[in-house]
Amino acid sequence: MTEVAIVANAFGTQAVRLRGHDAWLDLAARSGATGFEVRRELFSHEADASPEALRALGAAIAAHGLWAVYSTPCELYGDSGVLDADALSEAHAQADALGARWLKLQLGAFRGHAHAEAIAGVTAGRRARLVIENGQSERSGAIAQFVDLFAALEREGAPRLLGMTFDIGNWAWAGQAPLDAARTLASHVEYVHCKSSQGEGARRFPMAPAIDDPVFAAVFGVLPRTAPRAIEFPLDPGRPAGDAQNWVAWLAAA
Repeated sequence: MTEVAIVANAFGTQAVRLRGHDAWLDLAARSGATGFEVRRELFSHEADASPEALRALGAAIAAHGLWAVYSTPCELYGDSGVLDADALSEAHAQADALGARWLKLQLGAFRGHAHAEAIAGVTAGRRARLVIENGQSERSGAIAQFVDLFAALEREGAPRLLGMTFDIGNWAWAGQAPLDAARTLASHVEYVHCKSSQGEGARRFPMAPAIDDPVFAAVFGVLPRTAPRAIEFPLDPGRPAGDAQNWVAWLAAA
């Protein structure tokens, strides 16, 4: 069985902003999930990202028997391809205050040089493991970008410096095939975001996968089962507890 987490926005972005992340912890724990992903962009107030508030939220997550992921929309590389060390350092400090297992960032405009030494300087001694996610744009959601990133880390002598969050649904936004991505990048994947999508182009929206979706079955068959899977699609607002429980059971066994 594979561990399953629930991403906070599965309960609805506005609902989380209004009620806070901690309002959903009991439901997540009762669903059978083992992890909970906190989303920086869903904080209602800047004070929610203070060390004190993050430590309190992390303690609440742990009290429910869950491990935490800290997700921020910050990008590892800026427009010019240079490492954004300040953003990484701030995000790491927040993730460690939360007590997170993983810190998740977007890739950004990677341009061939990984700046491995600088990343190592920021991540050394940190509790959270850095995992970079494929995003919903060509510059941060192309298979080739991640191939180049991990090749650069290899050249720079730090092949395991960071891992990957593999978002199955995001590949569609970037016009990439999820199964091709899985076959190419599986050895680097440590955490999996699970969602499908509907619509076209910019008007594409996340949705739950079909139980018999052949793409999900094929991707799960390639990715490591040791990588926890996270629900990042909207749960049924009319019955979130039952819906979460069903999806957690399915993802754990699929």
